[in-house]
Amino acid sequence: MSVASPYPKAVPEANRYIGQRSQKLKGDQFLTGKTEYVNDLELLGTVHMSVLRSPHPHALIKKVDLSRVRQDPRCISALDGEEAKEHADPIPHFISAAVFGGKYNDVRVIATGKVTYRGQIVAAVVAPSRGDADALLDLIDVEYEVLPFVLDGDEALKPGAPLLYDTEGWEDNVVIRIPFVEGDFDAAAAAADHTLEDTFYHHRYSTQPIETRGYIASWDSRAEAYTLHFATQNPHPLRWVLSAALRVNESQIRIIAPTIGGGFGLKMPGHPEEGLTCVFSRILGKPVKWIEERDEALLFGAREHLHRFKVAFNSDGKIVGLRNHFTANVGSISACPGWGMAFLAGLSFPTGYKVPNTDVVVTAVTTNKAPWQAARGYGKEGPQIVMERIIDLVAEATGIDPAEVRRRNFIHKDEFPYKTNSGLNIDSGDYHQALETALKMLDYEGFPARRAAALAEGRHIGFGIAFELTPESADIPGTIVGGYDTSTVKVGPSGEVTVLTGVTTPGSGNDGGIAQIVADTLGVDLDGITVIQGDTDICPYGFGNYSGRSMVSGGNAALLAARDIRVKLAKVAAFMLEAAEDDLVFDQGKISVAGTDKAVAIKDVANVVYTLAFATAHMVEPPLEATRVYKPDNIVHFPDEKGRIQPYPTYSNAVHVAIVEVDIETGKVDLQRFGVLHDCGNMINPMFVEGQMHGAAVMGFGAALSEECKYSADGTLLADRFKTYMMSRANEIPMIEIEHQVTPSPFTLLGVKGAGEAGVGGAAGAIINAVNDAIRPLGARLRRTPAAPPYVLAALKEARQ
Repeated sequence: MSVASPYPKAVPEANRYIGQRSQKLKGDQFLTGKTEYVNDLELLGTVHMSVLRSPHPHALIKKVDLSRVRQDPRCISALDGEEAKEHADPIPHFISAAVFGGKYNDVRVIATGKVTYRGQIVAAVVAPSRGDADALLDLIDVEYEVLPFVLDGDEALKPGAPLLYDTEGWEDNVVIRIPFVEGDFDAAAAAADHTLEDTFYHHRYSTQPIETRGYIASWDSRAEAYTLHFATQNPHPLRWVLSAALRVNESQIRIIAPTIGGGFGLKMPGHPEEGLTCVFSRILGKPVKWIEERDEALLFGAREHLHRFKVAFNSDGKIVGLRNHFTANVGSISACPGWGMAFLAGLSFPTGYKVPNTDVVVTAVTTNKAPWQAARGYGKEGPQIVMERIIDLVAEATGIDPAEVRRRNFIHKDEFPYKTNSGLNIDSGDYHQALETALKMLDYEGFPARRAAALAEGRHIGFGIAFELTPESADIPGTIVGGYDTSTVKVGPSGEVTVLTGVTTPGSGNDGGIAQIVADTLGVDLDGITVIQGDTDICPYGFGNYSGRSMVSGGNAALLAARDIRVKLAKVAAFMLEAAEDDLVFDQGKISVAGTDKAVAIKDVANVVYTLAFATAHMVEPPLEATRVYKPDNIVHFPDEKGRIQPYPTYSNAVHVAIVEVDIETGKVDLQRFGVLHDCGNMINPMFVEGQMHGAAVMGFGAALSEECKYSADGTLLADRFKTYMMSRANEIPMIEIEHQVTPSPFTLLGVKGAGEAGVGGAAGAIINAVNDAIRPLGARLRRTPAAPPYVLAALKEARQ
């Protein structure tokens, strides 16, 4: 089912492709294995890097002895931290906490002085092969002075806790503390019919794209320039990061991002290995290659919040106040943008609900765990899970149906744009209708009878609901996270169309969506369009891939550029056809006069522009090229009267529903059915949108049921491979039922909203609520993720005791 909506006037009159399920560009190459990834590339003379990582979570580096490794004939080069300092400065932070008034610490390509997590790089070696380089690590001798360490966020906040950093300003382990306060919670709680208090622990887990990170750095001494083939989501921002760290101009760095096998935030800039491969390449004058191993990728988890909340509500289920002071254990300080997820977690409360009084405070604390990576959802998935638990707890306390509590607290469709307590300006939506549609997908009305029948058989099944609001397409002031982007459209003398854009694709197909927009705007066939991304020497400046921004920023920029070219083509065609420009129709590769059989091929008009520029095409300026930047509305960086900014232009929403069965003997959760009603505004390609939701939902399944970056007491990451980091398997995933609702954004040219980050939190929230629904008759309550058997059994044991 799809609730239709007319497209804004900016969309062309002939929509052959926009809104259609067109196949992925170059999809056959993916299916046949012809696509090249970084690890497929082997430049002439390539040598290979491996890094030695600290075995301690916290220690002083007393001495690094490279003498034995340098004597080995396989060793081409080796560096410790002090030597690396001669070649590279600290890595600029992609999003620095200092911008928001927090603390900052230098991060280098190799650690100097001390290490603050197990796995931090302390030395590196280059050899002819990766196998040789790995073997040589055993010849590096490091002397450490082991220091006390702390892994738990609450413990790190206590007086006397081991301090990770001893530089100026680090009197404690707090990175930043950010309040989001509106109204008077204490007064609301005092006047409310009821209050309840509880906790919820949102655990640490990861993203794990099928392709890990990979880099090939090549220094050309004659040109004094780098050419870097990097698996990165953000080529232009990474070029800026590296230029600062490597002490060269941006013009001396060319970054080429080949096909990316998934990103999900892991491949955003700031990783030490990016600059380290460059340092070795310049020293050696050879291409240096490094491909991340899976245990290295698993180091970088994300999330780990402990929420302590108090809710004030009335007997009718209306929530009047929320207090949530939570800690975010961000691990060690990194130059990657992961810590920013803590800020977004606080900013996102109370999601799509009207709660007049809120007291939300997030405290980001550094510990001796590995740093957070940026991760899909970027912090907004945590509030979805917590708010949906709160809604169900209110329903349980009042005896009102959980769906009805949501209806009574939702923002109404007539209230959009709606400004939240934290200052976000939600663009559009119809949350009530979305809920009704989602409930019907899994027959919510008929579920009580099925539950009763199951209980009679000794089986425990549960139904979970989770609303999800996802701010997307961020622009964070003072950082290189931009909400605008650039696209260039070119039409050559033969009529072929080339699109160059600053957004990149991690494999999601956004290049195809951009091609669909340009094809309809120019009235040409989709197979006549080539889209080029990810090359800083060719593509216009752009911010790459994150925050569901590809269509919002890159697609709309391509639309503007294509419209500029269409204007030129229309002027020339009108002259050729002896017609008025307003009477022309662009469609199926030709320009025709409406209501007549007069027409001319677009390729012929393009040829005239290039070959008869002083005659037939005298009225336009050649060539047929246009570059445009698109800045969406609804981004406001000037603080309002309460000091709040608005960093997001669009807000997709969804309602997720899940049915689970819990085996109370083993604690195993079986996800039986799952459905989602999704609204991301106008869809350029529904198939790509559904692909995004399928992937995000499965990430949510893993987050809710099995995936966990679990640490031992000595600071060792125990989940160091896919045998111990339990991602969802195909046989554990039910058919994902998806329906669409369309409420266009009034703030974007195409009426689109971001669609890339939604799904993780909603899917996880629905499953956690379903598990709690299943075990509630036993008096049990699960106050954490994931709902893995040990934690479910612990909740059941607690209830029995």
